[in-house]
Amino acid sequence: MASTVMWFRRDLRLADNPALRRAVDEARAQAADDGVVPLYVIDPALWGPAGANRRAYLAASLTDLGERIGGWQLRRGDPVEEVVSVARAAKASTVHIAADYGPYGRRRDQAVEHALAAHDIALVRTSSPYAVAPGRVTKGDGSPYAVYTPFSRAWADHGWREPVGAPRGVDWVRPLTSADLPRADVADETTLPPAGEDAARQRWRTFLDGVIDDYGFSRDRPDLDRTSRMSVHLKWGEIHPRTMLADLSGLGAPSQSVRAYRLELAWREFYADVLWQRPDSARDYLHRQLASMRYDRPGTQLQAWQEGRTGFPIVDAGMRQLRREGWMHNRVRMIVASFLVKDLHIEWQHGARHFLAWLVDGDLASNNHGWQWVAGSGTDAAPYFRVFNPVTQGKKFDPDGAYVRRHVPELADVEGAAVHEPWTLDGGPPNGYPEPMVDHKAERVDALQRYQEVRPT
Repeated sequence: MASTVMWFRRDLRLADNPALRRAVDEARAQAADDGVVPLYVIDPALWGPAGANRRAYLAASLTDLGERIGGWQLRRGDPVEEVVSVARAAKASTVHIAADYGPYGRRRDQAVEHALAAHDIALVRTSSPYAVAPGRVTKGDGSPYAVYTPFSRAWADHGWREPVGAPRGVDWVRPLTSADLPRADVADETTLPPAGEDAARQRWRTFLDGVIDDYGFSRDRPDLDRTSRMSVHLKWGEIHPRTMLADLSGLGAPSQSVRAYRLELAWREFYADVLWQRPDSARDYLHRQLASMRYDRPGTQLQAWQEGRTGFPIVDAGMRQLRREGWMHNRVRMIVASFLVKDLHIEWQHGARHFLAWLVDGDLASNNHGWQWVAGSGTDAAPYFRVFNPVTQGKKFDPDGAYVRRHVPELADVEGAAVHEPWTLDGGPPNGYPEPMVDHKAERVDALQRYQEVRPT
């Protein structure tokens, strides 16, 4: 009697899960009466650095899927030890996974594969969290793309497989005692999105049933609910991008909004490909000449930014939304990142770490390369000249100030666009809201001067 092991990681779903289908098919082919082991390992290397929001969301997603399969084979500890222990207890000849292309995931899987091989157990990789696995889309000479637009065209030309259905009638087994799911408490005022595969499909269906119609025109408006908010579901694999792409194709001739959304999925896959090609860029500069730029030492200014007390309402609204919801509108992510790097002159890694600690959708590739794009060291050719003015950005993308008033209660009674410049009100900012901590015009000049000092001649 022997079981197969399905080691879940960033694929917390049953539908369109090729690794799971392969594990189930193998078990049935060899008449494995002991079925399939639904393994999840709480890895201290990943659980430890995660903030409360991400821990709580993961716990909720694990709880949801665990209830659907009758419980997890949950283990806590080093995956090298725990995966081998479970596989041996199950008398398994194979452990099935979706391939991980991140720097840590690749190292971890190689170590697990080596440890399993010592016991004649194979680690079988099937599919990945992406429609097209990193490394598959290359130029004609086989070299990787370093610029998004040509990558996105080649990515679309490459195409992807059709989704696969969820396996039915799976006999789930657990050969060892399961650990308890760690507690993950969040602040009382925090409201995280619903977790799980059903929640992902419901959110996606709601988006397709009408919201997507004007996505191409209103997706930059944080005051409007015009984004899909699917990033968290993609992060944890509660839905696969291949499923989403198939649904988009099913809408008929692509509209501007459908094309715009498909390109956003391509951005996610582009950044994953860049990180796979350059794993050092997770923490270091993609373009290393900017590593020598003068930055200020983080201190009270970094703390004020983290807490949403900069005196610039659109920045503070975004940082407070991050704490309350574990999420932030993408346009606002760019605004607050630009403010940290180019107004406060604090190195991008400090902001990237803060985001990863608080975001429920904190994805290493998308997050850190998004920060590098803002800092000017990423895949864009010359983005350092792009310095967002937080006042004009607020007025343009939150024209009536609804987004700011929603997240900055001190300014709830300030009407219209005046909310973006509360220091101009009679008596100054109300209710103890701070004055602007810097002069944006002066800091913009300083930022560009610092760039000139390191810019290649």
